[in-house]
Amino acid sequence: MVSVWAEKALLENGWAENVLIGISPEGLIESIVPGRAATGQTTGILLPAPANCHSHAFQRAMAGLTEKRGPNPSDSFWTWRQLMFRFLDRLTPEHVEAIAAFVQMEMLEAGYSANVEFHYLHHQPGGVPYANVAEMAERIAAASATTGMGLTLLPVHYQYGGCDKRPLGPGQVRFGNTLDAYTELHARSTEAIAHLPTDSRIGVAPHSLRAIAAEDLAHHADIAGANPLHMHLAEQIAEVEEIEAAHGKRPVEFVLDTMELNDRRCFIHCTQMLPHETEGLAKSGAVAGLCPITESSLGDGIFDGVRWFENGGAIAVGSDSNIRISLSEELRTLDYSQRLRDHSRAALATPDKSTGRRLLDAINAGGATASARNNGVLAVGKLADMMALDSEAVDLIGRTGDTILDCYMFAGEDRMVKDVWSAGRHMVTHGQHIKREAIVSAYARTMKELGEAI
Repeated sequence: MVSVWAEKALLENGWAENVLIGISPEGLIESIVPGRAATGQTTGILLPAPANCHSHAFQRAMAGLTEKRGPNPSDSFWTWRQLMFRFLDRLTPEHVEAIAAFVQMEMLEAGYSANVEFHYLHHQPGGVPYANVAEMAERIAAASATTGMGLTLLPVHYQYGGCDKRPLGPGQVRFGNTLDAYTELHARSTEAIAHLPTDSRIGVAPHSLRAIAAEDLAHHADIAGANPLHMHLAEQIAEVEEIEAAHGKRPVEFVLDTMELNDRRCFIHCTQMLPHETEGLAKSGAVAGLCPITESSLGDGIFDGVRWFENGGAIAVGSDSNIRISLSEELRTLDYSQRLRDHSRAALATPDKSTGRRLLDAINAGGATASARNNGVLAVGKLADMMALDSEAVDLIGRTGDTILDCYMFAGEDRMVKDVWSAGRHMVTHGQHIKREAIVSAYARTMKELGEAI
């Protein structure tokens, strides 16, 4: 059994000091004893480390390349999307593995314990499948094996170019599968993660109501079973209008009326919801997978977090386009968006929980269900998914209790993260991944090969 001692720790029943945690060979928390002398691995302020609920790993290599104004005077998500399509045609399986490993390394260094990869880059340029249809899934799994990060793999079904079932365009064909082909891909992707540690998980991802046939959602639910099912939902105004024109209902109304919803359903973005949709989806038990940095970058809109929480909704947080991987900044952006919209302060705090505490508790609980991962809290029997803040960080000196979390999210940054464990695997020490040099070197080679792809 491995022992980790922390000066302070946020446990299931609150804050404790001088905490000794025992971790089993399977990566589970086996014991928690406060008030102990320092022994074993020692660290500062120990917190449960959440899952990153939504990532498109390959988009990390595009970060910073789409900030120029194009010929369209009203650049938007849709013009960004065209740039993304051009970029991805340059990517090989080797590139994708190197990029994914770099992304996961950055996630771990930011304090995330696991990556929920919404994986839709399946085929060769031109849309021809690889000899192994799960080639790209195997590359994501290989990256996880390198980084030690927990993985929930979500192979994506993407079949049509819109609600009218038009064929995929040239930029989309690398994503495309019929329902039968997707079923095979999912089975092969399940095999691709079989060699990973036992905390790895598989799920299902119908891309969106634009990209799959609505009548196929029941089949996706059957494939998922008790595993997670994730889908983009109500991200863009044009998307909402297209779905309403095709189905006679806005996207959130459609899923509320037609899908069986529970806490293993995670809907990504949900930035274009009317009040009745927010209330209904929050009460359904489904998790809202929020990506505030990407949603800001793409001009998606603002998630109605205040109303969502008032109706008992669950949230998780993800880095989506990976334009910037920062756990503290995702949460700060989420809260500040509420303040800007409503002209308020501490919009997501409650009388008994500060903003930082409420958000950390929420994303740990929601991330655990969205990833089907046995984490989310420091408690016996849970995975040892843990992040530790540096107690000597200037903005944390003298801080206690939930104020620590507020200072981390609103005055600090991810450089405060000192150690991170994923299922007991100690992958970040002194703020850096233990394989950082090799991972960065492989990513640098990839970026040189890609050159000016946009």
